[in-house]
Formats: sequence, structure tokens, C-alpha cells
Amino acid sequence: MDSLLVQHLLNWIVLGSIYTLIAIGFSLLFGLLNVIHFSHGDVSMIGPFIALAALQALLGAAGNAGLPAILAALAVAIIGTGLIGIGADRLVISRFRKSPAMMALVATVALGTAVREMIRGFYPQGSNPKAFPAIAEGVIMLGDTRLPVQPLVIIGVTVVVVLLIYALMQRTPIGVRIRAVAEDRDTARLMGIYPERIFAFTFFLASAVGALGALFFASHAGVLRFDFGVQLGLIGFSAAVIGGLGSISGAILGALAIAGIEAIVQATLADGASYRLVFAFLLVILMLCLRPSGLLGKAVVEKV
Repeated sequence: MDSLLVQHLLNWIVLGSIYTLIAIGFSLLFGLLNVIHFSHGDVSMIGPFIALAALQALLGAAGNAGLPAILAALAVAIIGTGLIGIGADRLVISRFRKSPAMMALVATVALGTAVREMIRGFYPQGSNPKAFPAIAEGVIMLGDTRLPVQPLVIIGVTVVVVLLIYALMQRTPIGVRIRAVAEDRDTARLMGIYPERIFAFTFFLASAVGALGALFFASHAGVLRFDFGVQLGLIGFSAAVIGGLGSISGAILGALAIAGIEAIVQATLADGASYRLVFAFLLVILMLCLRPSGLLGKAVVEKV
């Protein structure tokens, strides 16, 4: 097989995997709260900064960045970001549970701005781009084609995480409770389910999965910036919109669609990397015009 074609296919699936992890968070939170958490990308991007700080601390203690140190830094980042997600809900989003959706949307936009500015102001040299290490190194030979290990790790871990989320939502008591609260929180409360606990767990899950996507994004790019959360959040939200907000399967399809457009543009156009997002968001506009509810979303009829 042509090595260039393999590289483009690998790039498509890797980007699709990263966008999937971000888009799933949007779908989980929208399906539960019927609220668009616009600061989700910025909250997720806290993860790589935590990982970088944890790795530097471990380097100072151990003297080398072995696999245990990298895994420990990733675990601290994912768990820490999940807890920050709960904090964001408690401090800001929970205050708008019964408010019009527009108020929560504006509040989360403001929250995202606050998160970016806090990273820039309080993280050491937070305004400057920072080199981010590869999560996995090495290559695998497939015939005459060299396959780097890191993209394969990103794809494999994403597949496992998605399968675990499906199993969690469909096969476990907590998944049943999440779906019950999403359907009717008042009835769920009468059945002995505590919605606030479900909200906290779902924010932890969405933020932790988003942090994993942000970690993969920073490692794939090889650099980390405080404002990456804006781009990653917009792409993740767009993927969720294309697939249908509230649908995990739709989030996956939307992520693969946007990543596919990016890969095709980069492969076929001169300086395509500069225009990839233009075509990606044109796809979003087209989808909103032709099918506003998304590929797998359900149209909602409101009586007025």
C-alpha cells in the first residue's frame, strides 16, 4: 500500500479519535442537562497543563521520564481535570439549572475565557507555547510502511474508552440513573435517584474524557498553548452538532466527518493545513442548513 495514503488515513483516524473524545463530552452534558457547555474545550485543555507540571515534578524527583512517570502524569491530569469539571458545575453551571438555556450558554462562554486567562496568568510563562512530549515513541514496520506507535496508541485507547462509555451507559446501574435523570429528573428523584450526584459524576466523566482528548491533541501537535481549548472546543462541539447533540454515536460520526474533511483538504490542496478548518466549518454550516438535528439527532417539536 502507498505509504503516503497510509499516512493520510492514519492522520484522519487520529484526528477523528481526538475529536471524538471532546465531542462525547458535549453530547453527554447536553443529553443530561440540555445545556451547551461552551467552556468544555477550555476545561479539557487544563489536562495537558496539569500533565506537564506533574511530569516536571516527577522528573525532578526521579531524574528521567520513563513510562511509569508518563502514565502517572497522565492519570493525575485526567483525574484532576475531572474534579475541575465538577467544580465548574458547582460554581457556575449549577446556578442555571432552571434558567433559560441562553443564560447558561453565556455563563459557560465567560467561564471558558476565565479558564484561559487563569492559565495564561498563573501557569509559569503561560502565554508562551510549550513543547509537549510524545505519549508513545517508536515505529512499527508493516511491510515497507513505517507506522509510528503514538497514532496507534491514540486510536486504540480511544476505541477502548468509547466501548467502556457505551458499556457504562447501557450495562451499569449508574448508566441507568444517568439516562433516567436525562429523561425526567423529577421522576428520577421520586425513584430515589439524587440528580446532583448524577450531575457531578457526568461532569467528572465528560471532563476526564475531554482531558484525554486534549492530552492526545497536545501530544499529536507536539506543542501546547493556553488558547488551544477554543479551537478544540469549537471542533468538538461542531462534531457533536453534525452527529446530533445528545447522541454518542452521532458524536463519533461527526468527529470522523470533520477529521475526514481536514485530511482530504490537507492531502489535495496546496497549503491545505491553512484552510482545513474553513472547509470543516463549511460542512457544519451545510449540515445545519440541510439537517439541523444532526445525522442521528431527533427533531424536537416545541408548542408555542
